[in-house]
Amino acid sequence: MAATGAAEEEFPDIKGGGSLIVAWQLKDKPVTIVGGGSVATSRVSHLLAADARITVVCPQDGLSPELRHRLSRSQITHIPRPFSISTDLPSEGPSRPAMVLVAIDSPSVSTEIYTACHALHIPVNVADVPRECDFYFGSMYRDGPLQVMVSTNGNGPKMASIVRKRIESEIGDEPFGCAIERLGVLRAAVRQRIPGHEKAEMRKRMRWVSLLSEKWTIAQLATLDDRTINLVLEDLDQDPPSFQEIQKKL
Repeated sequence: MAATGAAEEEFPDIKGGGSLIVAWQLKDKPVTIVGGGSVATSRVSHLLAADARITVVCPQDGLSPELRHRLSRSQITHIPRPFSISTDLPSEGPSRPAMVLVAIDSPSVSTEIYTACHALHIPVNVADVPRECDFYFGSMYRDGPLQVMVSTNGNGPKMASIVRKRIESEIGDEPFGCAIERLGVLRAAVRQRIPGHEKAEMRKRMRWVSLLSEKWTIAQLATLDDRTINLVLEDLDQDPPSFQEIQKKL
């Protein structure tokens, strides 16, 4: 039943036409890439960062120098032949891919693979063909655990790159990655000291860590070594101490 009594202007207008941007967890999951050229190579870089199990399907002479390097280090698996829908798209079993990325020059073959993936409910991306993509790749900025993706919903990849470079120029000089990594260690320590999955315990943990994140600067959070974390966590019943208060104890 819809809520009553709320003024209409309390709710913002929502403009459609966007994408749901999520952090897709692919660790140890099989991903198939069709093609071995420059676009496929770029896709492999993204997937290696996500710890996926990557299989590249393309003829031997179609494998880029970088992919040959990845193969020599056992970072990818290579099937040296053209893609086969009947063989490379099993309907079930451990070799069924979690996603398929198509990066070849044949539009007709790409469409066949796209159609077959849809029939099996396998997410698929056909490079440079937005209508045959269940998801898009964006321009990525990464600093350790920090990942920022800029997407134009397939309309302007170069513009996404321009925006990403501007973001990088604004935040690249601060140790965001290190700060986030250390904050993750702190959160784990807080979870150990305030265990449990009840709402009250979860809210207490989230509130405490959030207050510290707001009180300390990025550079200060990056200094959270194990000794500092122990000092910070001395009294979790109080609001987090300031950076200056902790420095006096060191």
